[in-house]
Amino acid sequence: MNEPELEIVIVSHGAKSLLRRCLESLRDHPSRRSTRVSVVDSGSVDGTPDMVAREFPEIRLVRRENIGFSAANNLILKETPAPFTLLLNPDTVVHEGAIDSSLNRIETDPSVGMVGCRLVTESGELDHACKRSFPTPLGALAHFTGIGRKPDAPDSLSQYRVTDLGEYEAGEVDAINGAYMLVRREALLEVGLLDEGYWLYMEDLDWCRRFWVAGWKVFYDPAGTVLHVKGGSSGKRRGFRQEVAFHRGMGRFYRRFDAPGKPTVINLAVYLGIGAKLAASLLVAQLHKA
Repeated sequence: MNEPELEIVIVSHGAKSLLRRCLESLRDHPSRRSTRVSVVDSGSVDGTPDMVAREFPEIRLVRRENIGFSAANNLILKETPAPFTLLLNPDTVVHEGAIDSSLNRIETDPSVGMVGCRLVTESGELDHACKRSFPTPLGALAHFTGIGRKPDAPDSLSQYRVTDLGEYEAGEVDAINGAYMLVRREALLEVGLLDEGYWLYMEDLDWCRRFWVAGWKVFYDPAGTVLHVKGGSSGKRRGFRQEVAFHRGMGRFYRRFDAPGKPTVINLAVYLGIGAKLAASLLVAQLHKA
């Protein structure tokens, strides 16, 4: 085929049935633009890559060991010629018109470097991670304890969820979710690839922050809707390696963007808080195993 207008990148690691459903949704609801879909299988041991090769021969399949989410996406991001690239999780189902509505949005405003859509859970509720603010230490604490997720939580505690922008309101946001990220290649070339220092988790927040630092807007557009099975590809409960990666990612993000210029005592408190949360998460995981 000629060079595509849109490249869709899906990184898979197991979750064969979810990936099949995702690919079927792309087949049923394709973009009107010329599109290439690339699946990077990152060390699946459940027959996922063979399923893709057998049932979806039109899709480009790249087989790799488990090199991490950022590194697997970067394999395609660094070489695709497409002016737009969509990073899509395998635990998503694309609804009709969702991709083209995002493309229309990003083409309308040349200052927009990245667009996210309205993500919904299997119950039909909004996946609030599809529009986020960069977390403050207080906002992060409130979110993880659940206080910031209550309907009557004050702005200082609920800031991570961008409660001032409605579910059906389009607008600029600090960050969108890595389950669905439409990126302009011009911006990608300026900002750079995903940071491979994040093995899994937090790489999307980091990328959005770097887009803003470079002067590119990140936009939430609810005109398109995509189902997101939360934890579908990584598991409803994070394993040990995933928990460590998640909390290391939190520390890496804070160290890169928020720690510089802060008093040492504040930074120490934040790092101790991240460590305490990791310890608590691992304890809860062990209790669930017992």
